[in-house]
Amino acid sequence: MGPRELALTFLTLPLVVRAAAGGQWCYDSQDPKCGPSHWKELKATCGGNKQSPVNIDRRWLQRDRRLGDILFEGYDQAPPGKWRLANDGHTVVLSLASESVSEHITISGGGLPGRYRALQLHFHWGSPARNGSEHTLDGHQLPMELHIVHINVKYQTLAEAKGHPNGLAVLGFFFQVSETPNTNYNTIVVGLRNVSHAGDSVDLASTFRLSTLLPDGSRLSGYYRYQGSLTTPDCSEAVIWTVFEEPVEIGRDQLQVFFSSLHFPAAGSTLLKMTNNFRPPQPLRSRKVFASRAATASSTALAPACCQLLSPLLLLALTGLFSPAP
Repeated sequence: MGPRELALTFLTLPLVVRAAAGGQWCYDSQDPKCGPSHWKELKATCGGNKQSPVNIDRRWLQRDRRLGDILFEGYDQAPPGKWRLANDGHTVVLSLASESVSEHITISGGGLPGRYRALQLHFHWGSPARNGSEHTLDGHQLPMELHIVHINVKYQTLAEAKGHPNGLAVLGFFFQVSETPNTNYNTIVVGLRNVSHAGDSVDLASTFRLSTLLPDGSRLSGYYRYQGSLTTPDCSEAVIWTVFEEPVEIGRDQLQVFFSSLHFPAAGSTLLKMTNNFRPPQPLRSRKVFASRAATASSTALAPACCQLLSPLLLLALTGLFSPAP
């Protein structure tokens, strides 16, 4: 195996890693003792200042006119070969990278600092009782979220990319539930039944155009952008996030297959359904979330309401303070 093939082998690995020797990370739905609030105890990076996901509050967004259309290359073609769907114990992952394919499925433009090739996609969802997106929109959690992970073409391995703030670019898509199925998701939904247990994997019957998983192309100009991290340990702060405003529709019965077919790793004799596999929103701290040219953003995003009120008063006070005495 040559250096290039070895690098691609590493790239196909799911972006989930075992925490350091202290133990194994999990979600609260498995065991709150190893859930997201404890990840920083296992991996210090998870307590950093640029963690993901975040709440996208459209009242305080900043408009960035440089955030135009993203160029999707290879998304409109079904590549040759096979795609493998796997239950990695935390989510279901569709590996996209291979020597013949990864170079041809890329994104660029839209304010991204370079060209990024696709590695994998995976999902985060809730349960019949609650929604399960990772990012929230105006404080609201949506039913499910799709992440398509890309690596900057200037880096050869995932380990190298995770050492740079521009190393990875992840596209996030919200889902909304429809009473009619989204037939574009049939291949994945059928595959879920063959990866019920952690470690299971299956080659899909065929590849397909990734664009069919996304909202209509005319609605991809509206998105939100910020600097963040992986949402699973090791929580590397190497991700440029693009979260799209327009949701993907999925049938109620299709979403139910995610809830019912997949399982977390067995804890002793207990086998738990894979539900609520999301990390809650993390503090934004000093970061800003930017709105693309076409995204919805409130006009109050330029300044907090308090500042809009106080600024004229402050101006008057300063005017009186520095005006010459009568």
